[in-house]
Amino acid sequence: MNASSNDVEPLQTTLAAEHAALYVLATLGGRASQDEDLRAAIGEAYAEHRLRRDQLSTAITDLGADPVAAEAAYDVPGGLDRSARVARVARETEESCATTYAWLVAMTTTEMRQWAIRALNETAVRVLTLRGTPEMFPGAGEYADR
Repeated sequence: MNASSNDVEPLQTTLAAEHAALYVLATLGGRASQDEDLRAAIGEAYAEHRLRRDQLSTAITDLGADPVAAEAAYDVPGGLDRSARVARVARETEESCATTYAWLVAMTTTEMRQWAIRALNETAVRVLTLRGTPEMFPGAGEYADR
């Protein structure tokens, strides 16, 4: 993926979101062991976010900057003893990422924007696999009711 020097800060912000998503999804994956479909959906989400994290890290490095490091820990909601709650937290994590990707679309151009649009589309589909409901403009809350 090609990026320009103006893309460094938006890429860093998106990378930070990927770090958080990976942490939360790893935690959720361990809590979804009783629900095979949910465990598989979370595992697929985790793999996709790892790929995106690596792509973002490479793009940032290629621009001559150091990729932002992951935090030591992130907040994970409690009450993860039911698969419905695990699915909801996973869905909320994906929706948060969709918001970040929508923001990245607005902040970048050309190939990086195309990457963000693909990420946004794939995340919108993944929200549905996590028992979500379709939205017209995923990640853009101001249009959610249209």
